[in-house]
Amino acid sequence: MKFKDASLLEQALVHRSYLNEARAQGLESNERLEFLGDAVLGLVVSQELCATFPEFDEGELTRLKTSLIRWETLAGAAERLSLGEHLLLGRGEESTGGRQRPSNLACVLEAVIGAVFLDRGLNKTRDLILRCLAPDIARVETGQVALDSKSRLQQLVQSYWHETPAYRTVDASGPDHAKVFTVEVQVAGRALGCGSGRSKKEAESEAASQAVDAILASEPALPQASN
Repeated sequence: MKFKDASLLEQALVHRSYLNEARAQGLESNERLEFLGDAVLGLVVSQELCATFPEFDEGELTRLKTSLIRWETLAGAAERLSLGEHLLLGRGEESTGGRQRPSNLACVLEAVIGAVFLDRGLNKTRDLILRCLAPDIARVETGQVALDSKSRLQQLVQSYWHETPAYRTVDASGPDHAKVFTVEVQVAGRALGCGSGRSKKEAESEAASQAVDAILASEPALPQASN
């Protein structure tokens, strides 16, 4: 998609860490575009789900919407577009894996959505969103929506250890309109995942996803629950 105003796309790719080190004149971070893109994304996904599932109630629609707009899903869409390769990052963020960080990928996708909305309007933005999320929407339409990360972790932990995962907020940074929370999840006394998100719920979801991966990776060595 070609931009009428290329500066909007440039801004969508600027992570705030880049400004701290580059101090480039005229640049600002993508946080305002991310804020706008998040709102447009929610609108388009809600409209699509209401049209596709007229028989679903609010609770069912909310569950499906959550699966489509959570950071894990958006990060996957951003990876398919190779957006991480084009992010402008500070050296510190770059050196700590910021180009592959799910929160950064999700945010840059939302910022691009916000930029497209300002540049081309709602209809073009809707087309972009539906193309970006096409594989995820297809899974929703065929009933292949998996358990969310927290529910899946809960099942695994109860199966192996007969207890509940413990979530702990370890950091909250950034301006009020774009605050980022970092949450750690502990299982059987060990920290198995650490995630970031715009809300504690999103951060917990990312942490839970990491913990699930860690548990499955070491599954043969884990104690099996007795029947």
